[in-house]
Order: sequence, then structure tokens, then C-alpha cells
Amino acid sequence: MKMNMRLKLAMVFIPLGLFIAAIPESKTKAVKSSPDKILSEVRTNSHLITTDAVADMLIQKDPSMVLIDVRSKGEFDAYHIPGAINIPIDNILADEWSGYFDQSAKMNVLYSNGNSKATEAWMLLRQKGYKSNYVMQGGMNYWAETIMNPEKPASTSPDDEIAKYDFRKAAGGVLGGGAIAPAKTQAAAPAPAPVPKRPKKKRAAGGC
Repeated sequence: MKMNMRLKLAMVFIPLGLFIAAIPESKTKAVKSSPDKILSEVRTNSHLITTDAVADMLIQKDPSMVLIDVRSKGEFDAYHIPGAINIPIDNILADEWSGYFDQSAKMNVLYSNGNSKATEAWMLLRQKGYKSNYVMQGGMNYWAETIMNPEKPASTSPDDEIAKYDFRKAAGGVLGGGAIAPAKTQAAAPAPAPVPKRPKKKRAAGGC
């Protein structure tokens, strides 16, 4: 298990090191977070936010959260989570976006298709010393699995599992009814779905 974790971390840190090496000195001289500190945060998963928490904040129109898609513009234009903005990872350190990251008033939640690319983007931002950034656990793949198409639990399942399913099912209806939003659409807006009960917000524990 430890070996698997080391391999996973190596797969992220090695390409990240090459990426940082290619950044001009003016972009790296403000680095404030050490690799050891960043690695510690990755190991404890303190940088992860669950899909349930993200769905809840979107439904509640929580102004403290900014959802950021770090995939390419083409991928974003094809489909994305409603309410997200697009800042591709290749441009994440560009001066034009620094206002989003060099602040503490809002919480940025990064996502890609899975965890890897969003985690790389998060690490780059942590290297710069920016702290108000998190990664949506599992990315769009896990979002589709848990929010858009949640698996119905058995009738004998614990009450909390049934409640979680009910929330996810209702959230999926509010946030797209089983579909991830395209960048541009002219379809008529559907009738409002009932707003689900809010689950307790929490950060992800475990997983990678």
C-alpha cells in the first residue's frame, strides 16, 4: 500500500518538477511552500473537497466558492460542470489569473477529468504560496458517478446511505438532470427541481 502511494505521488511530482523547471525565474522566485509541506498536505488529503460538498455549494449559490476547470478550452467548451470557469493548467500561473489565486476571500475548487491534472495545478499554486485552493475529489469522472448518476442503495442500507443517495439524486436534477453542461446551449430552461436537503459539508478523507 505504501509502495502504491509512493508510485502515485511520484507520477505527479516528477512531471510537476519538469513543468516548474520550464517556468521563467520571475514566475518561480516567489515560491513560498516547500515540497515537504506540499507532500504532507497531499498525503493527508487536506486539499480535497468532496463532490457532495461542491454540489451543495453550487445549489446554494454559495458566493465563497469559485469552481475552476483546469482542462483545455476545447474540453471545457465540449462539456463542463455548471457554474465553472475555465483556466487551463498551462495558463494557471499567468498574470491575468493571479487575482483569482492571490487572495483569501474565496475558495477555489479545481477539477479536471480525474485527480492528477487538478492536483498538479494545485501544487503549482501552493508552490507560489497561494492557499485558498482545493481539488474536487475524483474530478468530473467521479462527479458523473456520484452526482449525475448515483447508484441506488439497497433498501436495507443504513439511513445515512439512503439520505446521501436522495441528496445526490436531487442534486443531479438541479445541476443538469443527468447531463454535464455544454459551454453554450439555447435549450429552454427546465422547470425548477426541488432543492435537496443540505448534507454536512466536509472535506474528503482517504483516497487519492
